[in-house]
This record gives sequence, structure tokens and C-alpha cells, in this order.
Amino acid sequence: MWHVYILECKDKTLYVGVTKNLTERLARHNKGKASKYTRGRTPVKMIHSEQHPDKTSALKREHELKRWTREKKLALIGKPR
Repeated sequence: MWHVYILECKDKTLYVGVTKNLTERLARHNKGKASKYTRGRTPVKMIHSEQHPDKTSALKREHELKRWTREKKLALIGKPR
């Protein structure tokens, strides 16, 4: 199973990513080892995740979400601005 996830960074920006292991990936983000973007924005917290049956569908969804506005991403998870 693959997962697409949205993180909220310390500075309130949102980050979209894909992984096979949510727990490990979140820990790596918070250690500053997962992505250049989140490295200086820790701690981060997971605010949304979706399961996908394969890497291809997860990557397509990640690409779609990355093109969304912040407002649309927050509406997806039911969180006010």
C-alpha cells in the first residue's frame, strides 16, 4: 500500500508527499532527513493521508494535490484557514 500525505509545517505551510510507511516518513521529516523543504520547518504534523494500491496512482494523486491551492487542500481535510 502507498500513501499520499499532507503535512503542516511549523510555519503553517503545507507539504504534500508520498510514501509506503507513514510513521517512518513522519519521523524522518521531523529529524530533518526527509525533504529539503521541511528541513527548516520542523516540527511538522501529519494532517491528512490517503491510501493508494500502487505507486503510480499515489504519484498521480500527489501531483494533483501539489497543484491545488492552500484553501482547497484545507477544504479537503475540513480544516478552517
